[in-house]
Amino acid sequence: MFLLFVESWWWVAPAAAGAGAVTYAGVTAKSRRARRLELDASRREVALAYRALISARARVREAQANVLSARAASATPALDAAWLGSPATVEARRQLQEAKRATKSASLDLRARRARVRASIAQYHAATAADPLPIERLFAAHDALVARWMAYETDVAKAIAYPQLSDTRQPATVAFLRAYREAQQLRPASARERIPPEQFLAYRDAVRALEAAFDEAERQAGAASRPEAPRTVIWPIPAWNPLRLPTSE
Repeated sequence: MFLLFVESWWWVAPAAAGAGAVTYAGVTAKSRRARRLELDASRREVALAYRALISARARVREAQANVLSARAASATPALDAAWLGSPATVEARRQLQEAKRATKSASLDLRARRARVRASIAQYHAATAADPLPIERLFAAHDALVARWMAYETDVAKAIAYPQLSDTRQPATVAFLRAYREAQQLRPASARERIPPEQFLAYRDAVRALEAAFDEAERQAGAASRPEAPRTVIWPIPAWNPLRLPTSE
């Protein structure tokens, strides 16, 4: 009977082991993917910044061609026109300068995003299983902002002291509420679901915009904490200074 049982059910143990291995591999891959979400998002930003730089360089070349075309098409009947150029030439030069400034800005932005990728790589390799996931840190920042806002809604003293933060007629308050709705709509349902880098970037930017809007609303309402004034250091008068008053012994 035992041999018949083994012959009939020999495949159960390997199948169970294989299923367990597949499940473990799936969970591990999912955890690793969630852990490196911020890194993948940073690399996505680099790709977008590189495309923006290529587009900006193309606009520079187009603007240079427009300057040459304006010079060729312009007539110079007067001395001032010969010196300054025709209105079309002046406008083409202005657009060329704007395109060059945009290219420089795009180049600096690309360098900054590449530096963020290096920082994200170091942070990814230094993270442990006990550290919160990138999306969990973003959830915590979002929840902290909501808690700051709710303090003005639930605390009677704060509501009386700063009524502008609850007044929808205030432009800063309206801007904050719009940013709040945007962040709530972009927030993923769970930290454990699969979140593409594009969604992470959109949600992160929405949380940053929410923080900036709330800081501005607090500032206009007079509720923002003011930094302490720097202390003035008064150096002691040295003993050899002739202006030092004599002390009585």
